[in-house]
Amino acid sequence: MELSNLRPAEGSKHSDNFRRGRGHGSGNGKTAGKGHKGQKARSGAPRPGFEGGQMPLYRRIPKRGFTNRNTKEIVAINVSALEVFENGATVDVNALIEAGIVKNPRDGVKILGNGELTKKLDVKVDAFSASAKEKIEALGGTVEVM
Repeated sequence: MELSNLRPAEGSKHSDNFRRGRGHGSGNGKTAGKGHKGQKARSGAPRPGFEGGQMPLYRRIPKRGFTNRNTKEIVAINVSALEVFENGATVDVNALIEAGIVKNPRDGVKILGNGELTKKLDVKVDAFSASAKEKIEALGGTVEVM
Protein backbone atom coordinates (compact mmCIF):
# COMPACT_ATOMS: atom_id res chain seq x y z
CA MET A 1 0.00 0.00 0.00
CA GLU A 2 1.35 3.39 -1.01
CA LEU A 3 -0.05 6.90 -0.83
CA SER A 4 -0.52 6.90 -4.59
CA ASN A 5 -2.75 3.80 -4.38
CA LEU A 6 -5.16 5.01 -1.66
CA ARG A 7 -8.82 4.87 -2.63
CA PRO A 8 -12.04 5.24 -0.61
CA ALA A 9 -13.72 2.01 0.51
CA GLU A 10 -16.06 0.45 -2.05
CA GLY A 11 -19.55 1.95 -1.74
CA SER A 12 -18.52 4.69 0.71
CA LYS A 13 -18.43 7.44 -1.89
CA HIS A 14 -21.54 8.73 -3.64
CA SER A 15 -21.84 10.66 -6.86
CA ASP A 16 -22.41 14.38 -6.31
CA ASN A 17 -24.30 15.01 -9.54
CA PHE A 18 -27.92 14.48 -8.45
CA ARG A 19 -30.59 17.09 -7.72
CA ARG A 20 -31.53 17.62 -4.08
CA GLY A 21 -34.87 18.72 -2.69
CA ARG A 22 -37.02 17.52 -5.58
CA GLY A 23 -39.56 15.45 -3.65
CA HIS A 24 -39.64 12.04 -1.90
CA GLY A 25 -39.58 10.13 -5.16
CA SER A 26 -36.11 11.45 -5.93
CA GLY A 27 -34.75 9.78 -2.80
CA ASN A 28 -33.46 13.10 -1.51
CA GLY A 29 -36.48 15.26 -0.86
CA LYS A 30 -37.84 17.14 2.19
CA THR A 31 -34.69 18.25 4.08
CA ALA A 32 -32.46 17.56 1.02
CA GLY A 33 -29.76 15.78 3.00
CA LYS A 34 -29.35 18.62 5.52
CA GLY A 35 -31.03 16.89 8.48
CA HIS A 36 -33.42 18.84 10.73
CA LYS A 37 -32.90 22.52 11.60
CA GLY A 38 -29.60 23.81 12.92
CA GLN A 39 -27.11 26.30 11.48
CA LYS A 40 -25.95 24.01 8.69
CA ALA A 41 -29.52 23.38 7.51
CA ARG A 42 -30.05 27.07 6.76
CA SER A 43 -28.84 29.22 3.92
CA GLY A 44 -25.73 31.25 4.72
CA ALA A 45 -24.05 28.47 6.71
CA PRO A 46 -20.51 29.41 7.79
CA ARG A 47 -17.53 29.02 5.48
CA PRO A 48 -15.19 26.02 5.79
CA GLY A 49 -12.71 26.52 8.63
CA PHE A 50 -15.08 28.75 10.65
CA GLU A 51 -15.07 27.69 14.31
CA GLY A 52 -18.00 29.67 15.66
CA GLY A 53 -15.99 32.75 16.56
CA GLN A 54 -13.18 30.83 18.28
CA MET A 55 -9.76 31.77 16.89
CA PRO A 56 -9.47 29.37 13.92
CA LEU A 57 -6.69 26.80 13.71
CA TYR A 58 -5.01 28.43 10.71
CA ARG A 59 -4.61 31.64 12.77
CA ARG A 60 -3.57 29.92 16.03
CA ILE A 61 -0.56 28.18 14.50
CA PRO A 62 2.61 30.32 14.32
CA LYS A 63 4.04 31.13 10.93
CA ARG A 64 7.68 32.01 10.44
CA GLY A 65 9.87 32.90 7.52
CA PHE A 66 8.99 31.99 4.01
CA THR A 67 9.30 29.04 1.66
CA ASN A 68 11.02 29.62 -1.65
CA ARG A 69 9.04 27.99 -4.45
CA ASN A 70 12.10 27.73 -6.68
CA THR A 71 14.35 25.63 -4.44
CA LYS A 72 15.69 22.39 -5.83
CA GLU A 73 16.03 19.23 -3.75
CA ILE A 74 19.34 17.71 -4.77
CA VAL A 75 20.26 14.17 -3.65
CA ALA A 76 23.89 14.02 -2.49
CA ILE A 77 26.03 10.89 -2.93
CA ASN A 78 29.62 10.40 -1.86
CA VAL A 79 32.31 9.07 -4.21
CA SER A 80 32.72 6.06 -1.90
CA ALA A 81 29.17 4.89 -2.82
CA LEU A 82 30.32 4.41 -6.45
CA GLU A 83 32.59 1.50 -5.39
CA VAL A 84 29.74 -0.96 -6.06
CA PHE A 85 30.11 -0.50 -9.84
CA GLU A 86 32.56 -2.53 -11.94
CA ASN A 87 35.70 -1.01 -13.37
CA GLY A 88 34.96 0.93 -16.59
CA ALA A 89 31.19 1.09 -15.98
CA THR A 90 29.02 4.05 -17.02
CA VAL A 91 27.21 5.50 -14.03
CA ASP A 92 24.09 7.61 -14.52
CA VAL A 93 20.94 8.28 -12.48
CA ASN A 94 19.22 5.10 -13.73
CA ALA A 95 22.25 2.98 -12.82
CA LEU A 96 22.27 4.53 -9.32
CA ILE A 97 18.57 3.69 -8.89
CA GLU A 98 19.10 0.08 -10.05
CA ALA A 99 22.04 -0.32 -7.66
CA GLY A 100 19.81 0.92 -4.80
CA ILE A 101 22.05 3.91 -4.01
CA VAL A 102 19.32 6.42 -4.92
CA LYS A 103 15.64 5.76 -4.27
CA ASN A 104 14.15 9.01 -5.59
CA PRO A 105 16.37 11.35 -7.65
CA ARG A 106 14.04 14.34 -6.93
CA ASP A 107 15.45 17.43 -8.71
CA GLY A 108 18.93 16.07 -9.39
CA VAL A 109 21.88 14.02 -8.13
CA LYS A 110 25.20 15.49 -7.02
CA ILE A 111 28.41 13.52 -6.41
CA LEU A 112 30.42 14.68 -3.39
CA GLY A 113 34.09 13.93 -2.74
CA ASN A 114 33.92 12.13 0.61
CA GLY A 115 35.60 8.70 0.73
CA GLU A 116 37.87 6.85 -1.67
CA LEU A 117 37.37 5.55 -5.19
CA THR A 118 39.53 2.82 -6.74
CA LYS A 119 37.80 2.23 -10.08
CA LYS A 120 37.75 4.01 -13.42
CA LEU A 121 34.15 5.14 -14.04
CA ASP A 122 32.28 7.28 -16.56
CA VAL A 123 29.90 9.31 -14.38
CA LYS A 124 26.97 11.28 -15.85
CA VAL A 125 24.86 13.10 -13.25
CA ASP A 126 23.50 16.60 -12.60
CA ALA A 127 26.37 18.05 -10.53
CA PHE A 128 29.80 17.32 -9.03
CA SER A 129 31.82 18.86 -6.24
CA ALA A 130 35.35 19.91 -7.20
CA SER A 131 36.95 17.19 -5.06
CA ALA A 132 34.69 14.46 -6.51
CA LYS A 133 35.52 15.55 -10.05
CA GLU A 134 39.22 15.48 -9.17
CA LYS A 135 39.05 11.95 -7.66
CA ILE A 136 37.13 10.47 -10.60
CA GLU A 137 39.43 12.02 -13.23
CA ALA A 138 42.58 11.06 -11.29
CA LEU A 139 41.75 7.39 -11.93
CA GLY A 140 41.17 7.98 -15.65
CA GLY A 141 37.40 8.23 -15.43
CA THR A 142 35.25 10.86 -17.11
CA VAL A 143 32.84 13.35 -15.61
CA GLU A 144 29.81 14.66 -17.54
CA VAL A 145 27.19 17.08 -16.27
CA MET A 146 23.75 16.17 -17.59
